[in-house]
Amino acid sequence: HCFAGDRDERFPYHARAPYKPAEAATPEHLLHCMDGARIDYAIVVHPEPYQDDHRYLEHCLQIGKGRLKGTLLLFADRPGSVAKLPELAKRLDVVATRVHAYAPDRLPPFGKPELRDYWRAATEAGLAMQLHFEPRWAEGFEPLIADFRDTRVIIDHLGRPLQGTPDEHERVIRWARFPNTVMKISSLPETRSYPHRDIRPIVKRLVEAYGPDRCIYGGGFGAGATPASYRAAFDRAQSLLSHLSPVDQDKILGGNAKRLFRFG
Repeated sequence: HCFAGDRDERFPYHARAPYKPAEAATPEHLLHCMDGARIDYAIVVHPEPYQDDHRYLEHCLQIGKGRLKGTLLLFADRPGSVAKLPELAKRLDVVATRVHAYAPDRLPPFGKPELRDYWRAATEAGLAMQLHFEPRWAEGFEPLIADFRDTRVIIDHLGRPLQGTPDEHERVIRWARFPNTVMKISSLPETRSYPHRDIRPIVKRLVEAYGPDRCIYGGGFGAGATPASYRAAFDRAQSLLSHLSPVDQDKILGGNAKRLFRFG
């Protein structure tokens, strides 16, 4: 994520922001880290503090000059929010629109026409749906993944396996049967961090289920990132894929994303 921080009056956080980072994580800083880590392109995932105000995302993409693309964040249950999608998709270099389902008081309208309308709007604009959720809420997305079979679905952060039970996450693994799903290899905790579970076997199982052609790596950037730490995050992801051939590693670590998001 990129943030302007809490001191830039041009890009205030939204009144409904669930959190408000004080420190800035700017596109200039991101490009500096990318240069030092030998990374050509990146996706700026529009974060929750701005809600459906995309002015800072637009700023980031202008600074990126083709090296950065973005994702939108809209809300199916807020009047007028999804109506912004067609114009934003035409004006900004974006590849997906995101849905969050983790806080019980901020869930999308599962099973209601509004969420289906959001999915349809993304489909008509040629965007993927990017899902960030805890496994307990996965069931609500499944009918839409199945019904909109031509709409790509990006599953964020491995489907958050450590924020659910193995049985709950099993549903996310089974989503590999839908050919329009893509697993994002990101948010890779160390075993020294809570809940102290080894992520390696989970990554291996997900890659086996989805296959190396339907997995993409992302992450490593934040306000405190350096070129060295950004590269270290990439290298750690590569270490979790060491059981794969170099060709398949390259697909997950950049080749698939470059193709899917039409970079270069």
